[in-house]
Amino acid sequence: MDKTQEFVEHISQAYNPKGDYIHLGAAMLNGETFADAAVKIPLKTMNRHGLIAGATGTGKSKTLQILAENLSQKGVPVLLMDVKGDLSGIAKPSNGEEFLHERHKKLGFPFEASKSPVEFLTISEQNGVRLRATVSEFGPILLSRILDVTPTQEGILAIIFKYCDDHHLPLLDLKDLKKMLQYVTNEGRETIENEYGRISSASTGAILRKIVALEQQGAERFFGERSFEVTDLTRKDEKGQGYVNIMRLTDIQDKPKLFSTFMLSLLAEIYTTFPEEGDSDKPKLVLFIDEAHLIFKEASDALLDQIESIVKLIRSKGVGLYFVTQNPTDVPSEVLGQLGLKIQHALRAFTAKDRKAIKLSAENYPISKYYDTKNELTSLGIGEALVSALDEKGRPSALAATMLRAPMSRMDILTDSELEELIFQSKLRSKYNEEIDRESAYELLNKKIEEAEAKEAKEKAEAEALERKKAVTTTGRSNSGKTQGAIIKVLTSATFIRGVMGVLNKLLK
Repeated sequence: MDKTQEFVEHISQAYNPKGDYIHLGAAMLNGETFADAAVKIPLKTMNRHGLIAGATGTGKSKTLQILAENLSQKGVPVLLMDVKGDLSGIAKPSNGEEFLHERHKKLGFPFEASKSPVEFLTISEQNGVRLRATVSEFGPILLSRILDVTPTQEGILAIIFKYCDDHHLPLLDLKDLKKMLQYVTNEGRETIENEYGRISSASTGAILRKIVALEQQGAERFFGERSFEVTDLTRKDEKGQGYVNIMRLTDIQDKPKLFSTFMLSLLAEIYTTFPEEGDSDKPKLVLFIDEAHLIFKEASDALLDQIESIVKLIRSKGVGLYFVTQNPTDVPSEVLGQLGLKIQHALRAFTAKDRKAIKLSAENYPISKYYDTKNELTSLGIGEALVSALDEKGRPSALAATMLRAPMSRMDILTDSELEELIFQSKLRSKYNEEIDRESAYELLNKKIEEAEAKEAKEKAEAEALERKKAVTTTGRSNSGKTQGAIIKVLTSATFIRGVMGVLNKLLK
């Protein structure tokens, strides 16, 4: 057996699942594609997380599109973080250009154009089904991680949440939380200290400043009602295809804190809401996080710990996470070690730093006698990638330089009219796009403060009236005493007595 036949057999055995799978493409060796060496990813391993990496322009977004639409066809719902705005074409079938058919001839199976059912979601000013979450749903621990507060400040947030629970004050949006911080610092200070201990005004001020910084990235649009129910991400259409939920994020690329806040809250909500799935034949939901470095870019150590914990635990809920980024080094090593499927597009070596990153990236893949991984990483063409997956028993499969299949859907964005039409047809739009501002901590505290101020004003007015009444009575008594004294003084004066005596003497004569 020559080396070529040996290679084909090696790949065929490594990527030969017994259950359902996604046909990703065919393996290559020395620039030649072998249709018999098909690269098939077991569907049951898609909840083991993954990575899609590569330099700009190497085909990462198209690989994401391929995985998303194939999962949808298999009945697996998908959530895409569309930071660049180039994934909306999944909603329309491909135009079926000739070069796509030519590519699939090399891969050994025909090209078929198709579309996926799509739902457009938003947390910003862009059109789409609006996603929100309440401050209460975050809880003090997660909120502390996002705000990156000190242990003392975290304790203050815990007291605030406890006080609101004890006194039935709903914390729905950021204005509720800010009002509570102002209340415990001023009007409610004595009450809080009697019940929970002393709270430093310097600490509440620091928390307020961090909330304002979060608001400046647009977070006030995310916190509030109606809360998005994560089970709506798992919908299927009448044909049994999973919905591809596209989160439109093109206007928050420069707001990494908001992106991290949203992602962490969503993952936490999914983890707490979804039941344990065990070892199922396919995932319940798969999330693709494009431009994943935005999550980790400004994340604190505490926030990173929280993300790492969720990545480790959420797999048992039947949920797969796929990070899409330029370089594997963008992802923390603790997270990278949890990723089962790795699809590595070409990397570019322009600087010494690039060469070092390539060397580190090569070490993330299984050793292969067929490839010099480090050199292979710089010679891959567009739409080609090094693939390493898990087999159905969870074991790493052989490394395969792969020519990837083409997307079945449009490899371009939708027009504005097409986009608006799909958003208007959404069944979730009427459910979540109504703005609700019910009575919550902000309104209840304002009412409480107003009532306290009115009571204080009334008591003050009553006290002042009583003082005036006392003053009037005292003044009357004082004037009466003065008059009597004056009369007595006149009657007892020597002049008055001499006058009286003179009159009497005249009468007696």
